[in-house]
Amino acid sequence: MGFFEAILVIYLRELYYPEGFEFPLNLIDPDILSFELIRELATIIMLVCIGLLAGKTGLQQFGFFLFSFAVWDLFYYCGLKLLIGWPDSLLTWDILFLIPIIWVGPVLAPVICSFSMIYMAALIFAGETAKKHFRMISHEWILIISGAIIIFISFIRDYTQLIVRGGYLNKLSSLTTNQDFINDLTSYMPENFRWGIFLLGEVLIISSLLLIHRRIVNIRKKPSVAHRL
Repeated sequence: MGFFEAILVIYLRELYYPEGFEFPLNLIDPDILSFELIRELATIIMLVCIGLLAGKTGLQQFGFFLFSFAVWDLFYYCGLKLLIGWPDSLLTWDILFLIPIIWVGPVLAPVICSFSMIYMAALIFAGETAKKHFRMISHEWILIISGAIIIFISFIRDYTQLIVRGGYLNKLSSLTTNQDFINDLTSYMPENFRWGIFLLGEVLIISSLLLIHRRIVNIRKKPSVAHRL
């Protein structure tokens, strides 16, 4: 599915960026944009379904979703690199997602997120192997959710600022037909990626994962009742 997604994006780039993708963004037909949003939503639904079908518990299902999402994203970029030689480097900027607003950032950022998700999925599976009814505890979830929100902010920051500064917050339902917004959008260059914000989110997530890792190691060190007897 990662390669499939890459091929679809290649089609879009041939249509709207025949000379190669770069910022500022080119205007996309509103109908095509609607179809693209549906495609992104369908991809997320597909990944959720993988988790629901593969996992036996809610935590396992979440783990399989994370793992599938990460592998899909990594192979998406591998597909683009193999097929069209893009990106030029891990610091090349890309459109990462469009729901609920445009996400942008260097390719390295989602790659780091993908490896973090794989690590988290591996810990979930290891925890369930080490202990029946393994659960993540509240402060672990708080760190992960807080980190994820901060990372999300780092991705949507640029185009959120565009909307806020342009006074378009009260015109969100008509943005695709608002000529002033279209003019701003097609001339807007994203600012330098705020690695500090992104890395703060990653630090929170990795801190939680290290706590989970240590907890699993301690569970494995404890002798079972049968062993003690």
